[in-house]
Amino acid sequence: MNVPANLKYTASHEWILSDSDGTVTVGITDHAQEALGDLVFIELPAVGRKVKAGEVCAVVESVKAASDIYAPVSGEITARNEQVVASPETVNADAYGHWLYELRPENAADVAALLDAAAYEAIAGEE
Repeated sequence: MNVPANLKYTASHEWILSDSDGTVTVGITDHAQEALGDLVFIELPAVGRKVKAGEVCAVVESVKAASDIYAPVSGEITARNEQVVASPETVNADAYGHWLYELRPENAADVAALLDAAAYEAIAGEE
């Protein structure tokens, strides 16, 4: 299982990269894309939307099923990756190289409280 140590994770299979400007970049994990299969559609949140931690804010659909993507922390959407909307299969090719959206957290400490790689591997390995 590919779980980069420099990222944070959620139990719902999102990865989070802290950026130097205080925003975080969010995507789905390699484990998630593998479980979903070939992605065919991605719906992303609008820039400027305010989300709460755990709120559904995006959807990915594969040939198997649709899956909700949750906000890892509360904050405001600052960017969305139109490339993955146009070509969802790029997430299957490299889940960590293709982010979904960026978010400015309301509280930076919330990001630090997310799962580290070892904790995420333990959760994902149980599935």
